[in-house]
Amino acid sequence: MKYALIGCGRIATNHIKAAVNNKLDIVAVCDIVPEKMEELLAKHELAQDSSIARFTDYKEMLAAVKPDFVSIATESGKHAEIALYCIDNSIHVIIEKPMAMSMADADEIVRRSKEKNVKVAASHQNRFNVAVQKMRQAVEGGRFGKLSHGSIHVRWNRNHGYYDQAKWRGTWAQDGGALMNQCIHGIDLFRWMLGGEVDTIYAQTRQQFHDYLECEDLGMAVVTFKNGAIGTIEGTTNVYPQNLEETLYLFGETGTVKLGGKSTNNIDVWDFADETEADKANKGLEEVTSNVYGNGHTSLFADMVEAIQNNRAPYVDAEAGRNAVEMILAIYKSAATGQPVKLPLTDVASTDFMGRFGK
Repeated sequence: MKYALIGCGRIATNHIKAAVNNKLDIVAVCDIVPEKMEELLAKHELAQDSSIARFTDYKEMLAAVKPDFVSIATESGKHAEIALYCIDNSIHVIIEKPMAMSMADADEIVRRSKEKNVKVAASHQNRFNVAVQKMRQAVEGGRFGKLSHGSIHVRWNRNHGYYDQAKWRGTWAQDGGALMNQCIHGIDLFRWMLGGEVDTIYAQTRQQFHDYLECEDLGMAVVTFKNGAIGTIEGTTNVYPQNLEETLYLFGETGTVKLGGKSTNNIDVWDFADETEADKANKGLEEVTSNVYGNGHTSLFADMVEAIQNNRAPYVDAEAGRNAVEMILAIYKSAATGQPVKLPLTDVASTDFMGRFGK
């Protein structure tokens, strides 16, 4: 299957690794900075592969090599524009998080992909974590009974050096803050596990330490779900001196699970009323990862290949990407207005909050 990559920045290495692991035919890479393409290919010992074309314009690339699918790993503010162009040209696409920076764009990606039968996957790769899959199976099996509440805590560190790597980071137009960039994976899992259908969100955001950015470095929210469950979100890049944890709790009438580690890759607590032998094996499970991005990109790419071959929706589809964006934009809106926000959300964009912290 012919694959091409658009955007060769920090996360792109996970995309190339996933493409290699899935034995895809990597036909092209694209970046507006040629050096980034060469650095990325060299890192994966592909620099001498003359069959991989290089482009600085993604439209030219798509016309020239006609890939079966692409992945988009540019700055966040460009994701929707590129994705919609790919959809219009009948090219399947994996979109790095966040899928879009506005509800209008997110909804349009969902609508147009259905209209044209183009497969769109949101890059929420932590859904494929072993620990996350175990929790999901328990949820779908009804093992928690009635859900009471849950929470996600993303307690990470991002320093000045991180933001200096790219000028678009921490801007409302191209990135958003800690919630939209770093915490969106955990927020996606939180919504998915607690039932998906959100009623209201009430939130506060702050810029505590990163006064050189436009956006928040801390956000907290209380979420009510239509199934009666309540949840809390804590997301920050203010933890000293390094990433501490990404922890997801789920509490039900007949079950309690805590996923921990740096990126919800471990099972810290696994207790059910109807405990089985398999449950005992889950206690203390740890999935080794080389970084907070985890191992899920390879599984995400494998699922996309199968979705294209079998003409089915990807496991993490465009709707999932849209729902994660909706959660964060609702948090931003609630924090800006001081009022709870009802979902579904329409006509809200990250750029609505320019000047929120005086920039």
